[in-house]
Order: sequence, then structure tokens, then C-alpha cells
Amino acid sequence: MKIAFCTLFEHHYHLGAAVLVNSLVRAGFNGTVYAGFRGPLPPWAEAKAKVKGENQWEMTVTPEVRIVFLALQTTAHFTNFKPDFLLQVERIAGPETEAVIYCDPDIVVTTNWTYIEEWLTCGVALCEDVNSPLSENHPRRVGWRRFFKPFRFDLTFRGSAFANGGFVGLLWEHRQFLVTWQTLMAHVATELGGLDVVGIGGGRKLQGQYGFADCFHNTDQDALNATVQARPEIPISFLGPQTMGFVAGKALLPHALGAAKPWRRRYIREALGGIAPATVDKAFWSCTEGPIRPFSQVELFWKRVQLTVGAALGRFIRRV
Repeated sequence: MKIAFCTLFEHHYHLGAAVLVNSLVRAGFNGTVYAGFRGPLPPWAEAKAKVKGENQWEMTVTPEVRIVFLALQTTAHFTNFKPDFLLQVERIAGPETEAVIYCDPDIVVTTNWTYIEEWLTCGVALCEDVNSPLSENHPRRVGWRRFFKPFRFDLTFRGSAFANGGFVGLLWEHRQFLVTWQTLMAHVATELGGLDVVGIGGGRKLQGQYGFADCFHNTDQDALNATVQARPEIPISFLGPQTMGFVAGKALLPHALGAAKPWRRRYIREALGGIAPATVDKAFWSCTEGPIRPFSQVELFWKRVQLTVGAALGRFIRRV
């Protein structure tokens, strides 16, 4: 299956994007990664990327994998720009591909790529969030229903699973899911004051609640879950919270939540404070020595020492 794989990054997140691509190579992905970014090209791409067109560069990673860098001019926070970006990629890659995946740059792929391809044939591929499940009359879901009804979107409860916005995959035949997500996201942005408004770091924050019962605090993620209910005719395939490493089990797509990304964590200091390295930290550093080398050998050596010591300390020191 030909899949357009997409990610978005700016600032230091280029480090995560590099390791994400390494993990794709290791998993067996063949194809093109479309990387939307703001700012300069990453240091690891400057010497290898060739101009492909206006605001586009192309870099060969392996004979089977390439990256197309797309410089974006939007003022939106990237977390709110995901459906727009995927539809932009459709215009570039749609005729040559059968499906599209969006993946945050703080995720790595640790499963065989064949599994991902097979998953996409089951419906829109989503992973349960750390805050899943949400019941039918959870205030958050009630808030979505009340807000979107005047816009002629009647949301249908389809189960209590609540999706994380870091990974979305679908066949192009289900592209209307993206169109609806984009539309709902635009309504949320109008209500909150712009696509630059988010409830997480790096964007413009509001004073007070983000809608009824804070139902749009995770702007893109809340609009994504409302989309699941707004398009009941489109099949959805949920994997559980273990998929992203949020609970015990097989982590296929370990996801580093919060501000403490693997490339910025201080493992020994944090372990002494009762915070041990997580599944995603071990997975991330295992994928750093691929075809893209965003870290020097010295940096890798010391990070791995810290990771090993931090893991050992974590067996004995627990935060109360």
C-alpha cells in the first residue's frame, strides 16, 4: 500500500522528527514522508536536502524512503493545523497514494509496517488517549453536542473511546473525515479566537475555560473526537491506550506526552526525584542510530548512560 506519511515540527522538535523517520525505516516503511515545518531546515537536512519547488525541499533517506519538506506560512498552532496539512498533502500526493497518516514528531513506530498497513484497512486508525474513556454524557461530550448542533452537526455516540490526536491514519476513500475535522476545527477556532489558541504550551492561551466544561481544552483532539461522532458512516478502528505506552502492554507507537521530551529529559536528576524513564524514552533512544543522525556520538553515549542509570534508580526511588 502506498501511504503518504505526514508530520509537523518547529524549533527543537526537528530532533523528534528525525528519530521518527529512523523508526519508520526500521519498521519497513517504503515511501515519502511529508514534513511541514516553520523556521530553517533542520541541521541534519541542510546539506542533503535539494530544492524541489517553491518552499519545498527533498531529501533521500534510503533508497526506499525520502522526505519532502514543506515550509508553512500559517500562523496556526501546528496542533490545530493537522487536517489542513493532510488535505494539502492530498493535493500533492493523493493521485500516487492510497492512504495518509499523520504522526506527531514525539512518537516512534516500534511495530512492523505491515501491521500499520493492515490496520488502515479496518477504518480510520486512532489510538486511545491517556484520558480515555469518556462516557456518553461526560460533560466534555455534552459540550461538543451543544456547541456543534447549531452548525447542523448532530453527534452520534459511538462508544466511550477517546482518541489521542497524535496519530491519525485513513484511506483516501474516507477523506471526508478530514474535511469534517477541518470544518469542526474552524468552528472551534472561531469560538476561541483563532487557530493559534491552544490549551497546551507553545500557543496563545485563554484565561478561564475553553468552552462548556472546558470541552475544547485540547483543541485539535476534541475536534477530532467530535468528528468521530459527526461521521457515523465512516468506520473507526481504535487501538487501546497501551498502543502509545500510556498503560502496560505492547506499545506500537510510544508517545512522549507533556513538555518533557526524550531529547530534553535529564534522566538521572529526574530519577532521583522519583520519575523514572518511560517506555517511550527507551524506544526513542533505540531509534537514534538510523540513517539520520541528529545527535553526535558523544551526545548519544551520555544520554544512554543517563538512561541506564535513571532506569536503575527508578527501580528503587518512587514519587510518593
